[in-house]
Amino acid sequence: MIPAHRRLVARLAVDGDLSPDWRGAFEAVPRHLFLPDVIDGGGGGLPVDRRDDETRWWEAAYADLPVAARVGGGVGDGRGPGHPVTASPAPSGLARVLDLLQVSPGMRVLEIGTGTGYGAALLSHRLGDDAVTSVEIDFALAESARVSLMAAGFAPLVVSGDGKYGWAARAPFDRVFSCVAVRRVPYAWVAQTQPGGRVLTTWANSFHEGVLVDLEVGAYGTARGPVVGGGHAWVRPAQDPLSLVDTYVRADAEFSVTRTRLGPEEPIRDPHGSFAVGVRMPTVVHRTRFAEDPADPRYTVYLIDPHTWSWASWHIDPEFKEEGYEVRQHGPRRLFHELEAAHELWVEAGRPERTRFGLTVAFDHQLVWLDDPHAVFASSR
Repeated sequence: MIPAHRRLVARLAVDGDLSPDWRGAFEAVPRHLFLPDVIDGGGGGLPVDRRDDETRWWEAAYADLPVAARVGGGVGDGRGPGHPVTASPAPSGLARVLDLLQVSPGMRVLEIGTGTGYGAALLSHRLGDDAVTSVEIDFALAESARVSLMAAGFAPLVVSGDGKYGWAARAPFDRVFSCVAVRRVPYAWVAQTQPGGRVLTTWANSFHEGVLVDLEVGAYGTARGPVVGGGHAWVRPAQDPLSLVDTYVRADAEFSVTRTRLGPEEPIRDPHGSFAVGVRMPTVVHRTRFAEDPADPRYTVYLIDPHTWSWASWHIDPEFKEEGYEVRQHGPRRLFHELEAAHELWVEAGRPERTRFGLTVAFDHQLVWLDDPHAVFASSR
């Protein structure tokens, strides 16, 4: 190992992020082989080009920080106007998630979201190439990952395709591990996992960036499990955050006007309240438009249901906090009233933390529960 690699592994072990089961894999797989020549410097820092500043590039490559891989201008070199469509996760976060998989030799794993290929390499070292299947929706990224994996001495099956369909040709799997945040767990993942196997994925909604959910597949085609922590998605960035507002909120639309004293602190900003609101409103997205003047404290939160063209605007003006914020609503769904109801349900439940929730996935529906699988908090079909 090069010194920077050795120091990273030692630090992860000392900090308790790297279990003995995975230390050998992290020692054997060089992270730098899965990074392009231009990376963001770690944690979103200024881009660093290996050809311009190799010392800084090596520091970024082995820092315990996520690193965006700038793919688009040219896969593998990152030059040009391309976007950071994927990222190499912080090694500590990846180590913790891999440990949660509880894999052992002889198991077969399906990875959703190959990304740079770093996770697939670690899995291949632990389980063997034949035991690992990885699906990547971006064809150019999949090819880049294959090249990096071969350079590191690994040859798992990397499939170019949509991960929501899994990969039935190699099913059943013992574990499905998704690096991609999903709003609804694809049933294909459950169907392709053998009974007693597990699906580990980041589960997100428009109101919350995501939690990590650990589902055990039962004997009758369902999977059930708790939220086990914060999400760990490291894939493509979201589209322009205000594009939906410009598309759906029309200036000439009719709307009703009400006022509310409910502020955005819990239903939008609180990690537990926003998660609870989001699972009750799974088809709704929200966007925030701030004033052009950074010193202006006013802003507007938009709620949008693209399926029904319903929207609500929630104008936050500190001057009217006591009087109430103005809310406008348009369309067949009263989206702000739904948000108020979802928030109130969470408050009545005692403002539970997100780790008290769980998820059940069946062929035709999904249930969100609180503390007990029979205590349904939300459902969707």
